[in-house]
Amino acid sequence: MRIFPILMMLSVVCGGYAYVYYRIWQMMPPSLVGRIILILVGLFLFLCPFISMGVGGAFPVSLSAFMYKVGTSWLIALLYLFMLFLVLDILRVTHILPVDRILYNSWAGLGGVACVMAVILSIGYYRYTHKTRVELTLPVKKELLAGNSLKIVAVSDLHLGYGIGKNEFEGWTELINRENPDIVLIAGDITDNNVTPLYKENMGEVFSRIKSNYGIYAIPGNHEYIAGKEKAMSFLQKAGVTVLDDSVALVADRFYVVGRDDRSNGSRKPLRELVASLDNTKPILLLDHQPYHLEEAEESGIDLQISGHTHGGQVWPATLVTQAIFEKDHGYLQKGNTHYYISSGLGIWGGKFRLGSQSEYVVITLVGEE
Repeated sequence: MRIFPILMMLSVVCGGYAYVYYRIWQMMPPSLVGRIILILVGLFLFLCPFISMGVGGAFPVSLSAFMYKVGTSWLIALLYLFMLFLVLDILRVTHILPVDRILYNSWAGLGGVACVMAVILSIGYYRYTHKTRVELTLPVKKELLAGNSLKIVAVSDLHLGYGIGKNEFEGWTELINRENPDIVLIAGDITDNNVTPLYKENMGEVFSRIKSNYGIYAIPGNHEYIAGKEKAMSFLQKAGVTVLDDSVALVADRFYVVGRDDRSNGSRKPLRELVASLDNTKPILLLDHQPYHLEEAEESGIDLQISGHTHGGQVWPATLVTQAIFEKDHGYLQKGNTHYYISSGLGIWGGKFRLGSQSEYVVITLVGEE
């Protein structure tokens, strides 16, 4: 059932590659050495992400990480090269601007394209590396006890693996610990495509450095299924993370955390079934990776839902796609007495660029009724 969308995606990527390389080939002045280099570099960039994600575990982590980062960064560059060349072709065909001289046998044209891409990718990398702290204070119409407030640090979409390694993850733990949270909630996609680099880099030890009064609670996302759900969940449990997989935890007799399995599992439990036996006088927090059917949380008496998955579109114009698909693809929403926050993610899939979105961690203070 899933082979068709995969083939469609590969067709789009290959078509984009062909168009961009055709344009670069025409723009490059005749040079045998230059064209040989272009062919070899092109093949390397094309194969890198497939090798790293397919058989990366057979190589040293450093080599697989290099191929993954180079290959997936090139996919982002490819998107913007495609759009840039498309604009130039439109200008050429419509004769709006005399661009022919830079589209054929032109070092100046190649240099101009390289400069434009350098600016775009530099902005994207800056936006990814500079994390946004989102702060919310939300009322709940229930008693919270113990000072009548609860401080949460919520994150999603860490995508730990070949792209995001131990050193970067360590920096994130410092951001979280700086908040002195009562609880840390992770709304899925903690792993990327493979758990091998998490073990080889001993990332489980980094989880133990995250400090909070009530611990870390996490759920699976669709990338846990890609990495192998059982392997990913086992890694997290060994790292001291409480994994909620269609299950509920009563924390300190103060509040519930409900964790849903990812909708990749077509037979996951209905939300109403998960909350049916809960004491509704206590606050109920929900982790659900993909933000579909948001009305279910309101209908089930949830006080706060945390989701991720969308990445806020990650890069424009994909941002327009997620806005069209999801009722809310990023940010805060309220329905009745239910609060929602859809995170664009602390990490990222693939190339480390954000254009039209942000990498964020969310600090939420729930305040109960007196």
